[in-house]
Order: sequence, then structure tokens, then C-alpha cells
Amino acid sequence: MRVAVIAESFLPQMNGVTHSLLRVLDHLAERGDDAVVIAPGTRRSGPHEVAGFPILRVPGFAMPSYRSVRVAPGGVPRIRRMLAAFAPDVVHLASPFVLGWRGALAAQDLGLPSVAVYQTEVPAYAARYGMPGVETALWNHVRALHQRSSLTLAPSSYALAQLEGLGVDDVRLWARGVDASRFDPGHRSAAFRARVGVSQDGSGPEVVVGYVGRLAAEKQLEDLRVLDALPHVRLVIVGEGPRRAKLERLLPHAHFTGFLGGAALAQAVASFDLMVSPGEFETFCQTIQEAMASGVPVIAPARGGPLDLVDSSRTGWLYAPGDLAGLRAHVRDLAGDAAKRRAFGIAARKAVQGRSWKSVCSQLRGHYATAIERPEAQVTGRWSLAEVAGAR
Repeated sequence: MRVAVIAESFLPQMNGVTHSLLRVLDHLAERGDDAVVIAPGTRRSGPHEVAGFPILRVPGFAMPSYRSVRVAPGGVPRIRRMLAAFAPDVVHLASPFVLGWRGALAAQDLGLPSVAVYQTEVPAYAARYGMPGVETALWNHVRALHQRSSLTLAPSSYALAQLEGLGVDDVRLWARGVDASRFDPGHRSAAFRARVGVSQDGSGPEVVVGYVGRLAAEKQLEDLRVLDALPHVRLVIVGEGPRRAKLERLLPHAHFTGFLGGAALAQAVASFDLMVSPGEFETFCQTIQEAMASGVPVIAPARGGPLDLVDSSRTGWLYAPGDLAGLRAHVRDLAGDAAKRRAFGIAARKAVQGRSWKSVCSQLRGHYATAIERPEAQVTGRWSLAEVAGAR
């Protein structure tokens, strides 16, 4: 296959969208397929290729409140020219919103099938970033975009129902894989635990409660304040983002590692005793799978992706969104019971061991084939102000 990937974000920014795309591109390379990545950036943005495939950059600007995130506005003709030059069999729209909208229209103009991979609940972020009045218009945009794709893939049953509720037809489930060799309980490190301030003699914190991800408003890390001073607990925050300084003030007893990747990340996660993921807008949440593969039980809100991942009372706990007393109670429960943590951790690893990236990416190629066989979208043509405003 020849696959054109249009990515709303990509390297050098590392996030859930980038991580899954890197695994997809590795799989395409192993299969002998050809691909190109179109992503926001400048000529100086690196790298210029990945898995042997070129990365083509389109002009974008940095978000004022989040400088590492770039948005690529502009017209459709540039994307249409890029696609025409590559002549793909299928266009993969990764977490489409701004650049992905142009990609969907360009693909339609050229008669190319497109697969839109829903991955980020952008409209729900609006209120978190001080723009509550635009949420309805943003959902209308999501509907319009996915209706102009040949096929939509959702990462969780919650996201699938969400898109179908908007009126998007032919939404299919496509989850994410996990590397159970990289994320393994065997990477647990006494040295890491000592660095983050865990006591070896009972004179200080003994249980590591960890978080992994961006330090951004939509992750709701302020909710972790209810855990900051729990007895015998060391809160460890792994990640970087615009909220770090504020969170360091709010969580004075927490240890902030900054961004970790590769073996260092796997070691950190395996060294947790349990993980918390407080964000309520996760369409999937790959870090939950990685913690589970590491034999670490997870506590998360009962909304979005965690509903599919966490088997409450067996591999972790789910709490009602906004119930911070419930969050605290579940953490206290597992922090105070080492035998229960071990049992939950063993069950968590068993639950995800079969979710390899190879099998997941093979499923994706099947979805590509479906789109190629039936490339027609639900709706064609450009959008209108009436459509954006919800008048139709």
C-alpha cells in the first residue's frame, strides 16, 4: 500500500498521537509499504524522515499557551498538491482537526479514500482553556470532518458511541497496542525509588503513586492535590508541559521528573506501586496500558478510554468523574494493602499482554483496505457557516 499520513501533531512533539503513528509507520515499513507524513512544522523542524519515510512540513504557528504545540492553518491546495505528487492508495488522518480538515477535503477533491482516526476530544478541552462558549461549534466541526471521511476509527467504546451520537456513520473500533516487553515488571528499580524519595527503612514515604503524561490543563492534574499529603505516599509526576510551575506550587510534596522516554520511562512506570490518571477527556489513554503491562494497578475516572481498560476492583479502580473523595479513598485502599496491589498488578499485566502493536497495526491495514474498496464519504463539499453553527 501507499499511505499518506496527515498528522495534526508529530515529531519532535511526543504525545499519544505521535507515539501511535510511530508504531504504525514501523509496521508499514516492515510490510514493505510506502508512506509519507504531512505534519505542521518548519524546514528546521526535525527529523526529516522516520522509518525510512519522508516527513513533509506545512507552515504552522505555536499555540500561545502551549509553545510546543503547533497548529497548521491555511488552504486546501497545498495539501492537494502534496497528495497528488505522492499518489497514495489511502489517506490516514491522524487525530484530525485543523490540518486534518484540509486533508479530508483534499482527499475528496482527488477521489482518494480517507480513514479518520479520532484520538483527541478537542471540544471538551475548550472549557479547560477558558473558551466554554465555542464547545458546540467545535463538536459541529468534528461531525463535519468525520462525515467527509470514508471511514472513522475510534479508540474506545465510549468514543465510538460519542461519534455515533453526533451523527457520524460507519465508526469502527480500533484500539492501541502496547509493548509488553518494554513495559515489564522486571524493570522495577530500587535506585529510581530512592531518587524520588522512597524510604527503605520506614522513616518516610513507602508507596509510589505515579502519573505519566503532559502537564496540561485537560489532564486535570490539580485533582491530585487530594493525594499530596497522604501518609506513606510519594506522588511522582512524570512528564512536561505548560502547567508544571503551577503544579509544583500546588503539589509541594510531589517529585517531578520532567519528560522521560525510552528505557527511563519503562523503569519509572515499573517502579510505581500504583498509577493515577485523573483526566476525564481521555479517548483511550495509552499510559494506562503501559502501567498495566508493567504490573501496576491504575485508578482513573469512569469516563472515556479508561472504561475499556480498567476492570474496577480487579486491575484497578474507577471513580465517578469529579469525585475526588473517591479518588483519594481508592488510593488509600491500594496504598495500604500490598497484597491487593500485587494481585491487581498481576491481573493488570495479564489483561494487556495479548494487545501487541503487530496485531493492532494489522487490523489498521484491514481498515485501510475497507476504505479503498468503498471510498465514498457520507458528505461531500465544503462546509458552510450554517453547518458550523449547528443550523443543519
